[in-house]
Amino acid sequence: MIHITEVGPRDGLQNERKHLTVAGKVEMIQRLVDAGLRYIEAVSFVNPKVVPQMAGAEDVMAAVPRREGVTYAGLVLSRSGLERALRSGIDVIHIALATSDTFNLRNARRTVEQGLEELAAVARDAVAAGTPVVGYLATAFGCPFEGEVPLHRVLSAADVLLEAGCRGMVLCDTVGVAHPRQVQAFVEAFRSRFGPDDQVPLGLHFHNTRGLGLANVYAGYLAGVRRFDASVGGLGGCPFAPKAVGNVCTEDMVNLFDQMGEPTGVDLSRLVETARWVEAQVERRLDGMMMKVGV
Repeated sequence: MIHITEVGPRDGLQNERKHLTVAGKVEMIQRLVDAGLRYIEAVSFVNPKVVPQMAGAEDVMAAVPRREGVTYAGLVLSRSGLERALRSGIDVIHIALATSDTFNLRNARRTVEQGLEELAAVARDAVAAGTPVVGYLATAFGCPFEGEVPLHRVLSAADVLLEAGCRGMVLCDTVGVAHPRQVQAFVEAFRSRFGPDDQVPLGLHFHNTRGLGLANVYAGYLAGVRRFDASVGGLGGCPFAPKAVGNVCTEDMVNLFDQMGEPTGVDLSRLVETARWVEAQVERRLDGMMMKVGV
């Protein structure tokens, strides 16, 4: 079984010029749930003055459809964000840290070491409050400012967050510089250090900046990964990463695995309809392929 984390409502919308209303975000999430997505990164508890697209997180969480088997995650980058998240009724907290100092300073105004210290405390507090936490390591495959990020630095950061209580990790190609052999090598190194998926669940998060998003997903699959992030229509980008484009497209990923006979639990036709609806909402042409050619 392929487990997809749909990040369109958070990572997808955070870089869009057209800001969706709370009602628009809730309808987007409703459509994704109706298409069969069961794990959705729905909101971000960041300062709306910094990322105005993410305003209204609490209102979104108060209105999302609650169905058995559907999990909602929210991004937290600080202790103040954690307090908001815990009050919102979020199911899972995602904490994110860039593994290069330059990127992390621009994104969170902290060095990697400072960010690890704060987010480890956030993870411990969240777990103590009864809310599970997943760690996201951004720029794991490369940084737009520093270039290659040493693998040992990525694994060391994972060590700290797992020790703090994270139940899983996601390695993120934030700016789309990864290639399939690198993906395979990183997965093998991660497994060698932390064990198989039943010990430490591993996910992969790719952007399609250089057109290698699905190739990297397939490389991760061949290396044994079964958890992948994706964004409906290929929405996405990062306000702090120059020239970063959208995430791997959810419906294109579902089509890949459907063709391979790997179940995802997602209705591709309904997802394509949702992608077209999202395209109309953001008022620009999206990058997904299946939404153009149909099922």
